[in-house]
Amino acid sequence: MAIIITDECINCDACVSECPNHAIYEPDQEWSFAEETSLSGTVTLPNGSEADADAENEPVSDEFYFIVTDKCTECKGFHDEPQCASVCPVDCCILDENHEETEEQLLEKKVWLHGE
Repeated sequence: MAIIITDECINCDACVSECPNHAIYEPDQEWSFAEETSLSGTVTLPNGSEADADAENEPVSDEFYFIVTDKCTECKGFHDEPQCASVCPVDCCILDENHEETEEQLLEKKVWLHGE
């Protein structure tokens, strides 16, 4: 599963620097797949659709920090546990039951993002 940030987020910024995939963004911040990854140009997303990795996308939330699901690997291949959840002072980084993924899928996503 990917991780989500609930509306209990206090916007403390503790999680942002911990994310190895640069999947966490400030409220109302545009984001791209290319940012801090090896992606560029037209890419095929893990769900099979295509996107411009360099394009700026609309913020997922304008009230609290958010995680881009297609960039979240639960830190698989980097750490033993999701780092955002381990540093969150209010425990608002939780598993997203709407985006279940196997460990194999998460590791494939890591390779897709970073080419490693």
